[in-house]
Amino acid sequence: MSDEKQVSSSFTSMASEGSDVEAPEIGIGMLGYAFMGKAHTNAFKKIPYMMYPPVAIPKLVGLAGRNQSAVEAAAKRYGYANVYTDWRDMLANDDIHVFDNGGPNDAHAEPSIAAAEAGKHVFCEKPLARTAEEAKTMLDAVEKAGVKHMVAFNYRFVPAIQQAKKLIESGKLGRIYHWRAVYLQEWGMDKEMPTSWRFQKDVAGSGALGDLGAHIIDLARFLVGEPKAVSGLAQTWITERPDGSGGMVKSDVDDGFVALLDFENGALGTVEATRFAQGRKNFNSFEINAENGTIQFNLERLNELNVFWKGEQPDTTQGFHNVLVTEAHHPYWENWWPHGHTIGWEHSFVHEFHHFFNAIVNDEDVAPYGATFVDGYRNAVICDAIIKSSETRQHVDINY
Repeated sequence: MSDEKQVSSSFTSMASEGSDVEAPEIGIGMLGYAFMGKAHTNAFKKIPYMMYPPVAIPKLVGLAGRNQSAVEAAAKRYGYANVYTDWRDMLANDDIHVFDNGGPNDAHAEPSIAAAEAGKHVFCEKPLARTAEEAKTMLDAVEKAGVKHMVAFNYRFVPAIQQAKKLIESGKLGRIYHWRAVYLQEWGMDKEMPTSWRFQKDVAGSGALGDLGAHIIDLARFLVGEPKAVSGLAQTWITERPDGSGGMVKSDVDDGFVALLDFENGALGTVEATRFAQGRKNFNSFEINAENGTIQFNLERLNELNVFWKGEQPDTTQGFHNVLVTEAHHPYWENWWPHGHTIGWEHSFVHEFHHFFNAIVNDEDVAPYGATFVDGYRNAVICDAIIKSSETRQHVDINY
């Protein structure tokens, strides 16, 4: 039996003894400490007392980053016990059970594969990889190792989106005809902003497509189903950016894209993402039009779901209903506040990691509600197809 299997078995045995037994500790080794490092650590710290009783207690064992002083400062701030400037050294720590990869996109594949081979469960930020080919190597590695694996498509774990999923699964909406989604931000429009890895194709793989579009492509698959073909257009409006030292460097990723989706179930879809939407801060919105109604969601009002039902009396109740998804019977709300007391963006990570830890401790499937490396790979296939369609000006079939 491998070390990983022994760890999982001990977790399972402790969890199965009853709610009066203290939850097992699960050691975290995280690569990266910036935006996502802060979001993930915030979730780790909240889980033990908010997702109560906790299925596991996250133990902040190691933090890895390239800059010694910066990673030391982050470890002090967040409370990680050990600091590493080489993720390989961190993976050698036997107290680490979960490898949390929050590094740039070009640092997703090699460390995640090594972690799986070392028997660590792997959680990786999105997009899973820069290309579908690279994502497939990661999927093959975690499946061969037999470890749990998850991609950070955290919007699946927003209560209102989970509620939309429940409505679809119940059959109440009936057949779905349309999926319409946009993810709009404005921060990429500043020509004077120094470049970052997000604008470099060799590091990021793509631009707005992988950064923002991957989220709404995942939600399309999560809520509607598999696309069988795409037609896309992508554009780069700023081709050079300041390098931070007085020079200029090439910017070779998409600044924005639009795509049509042809779903296997007959639904039609559109997805659009950009970093060039003046005035839009984090506008992630979708609408589903179905046989018996419509669902509309906007991340900037994430506690709300707008729902229209066919057949309501036109002189009384017909129209869109704004549902405040904060009732005790709504997804995850038994862990939070009385109805009407809203939660925020960061809480999606709490739900997401709680789900992942439960899969590890109780040997349950991460799918279908959590995004596995299968979902990450399929997402990358679709992203690659959109780029190919834009380059060739042709409709492209999706082949996994």
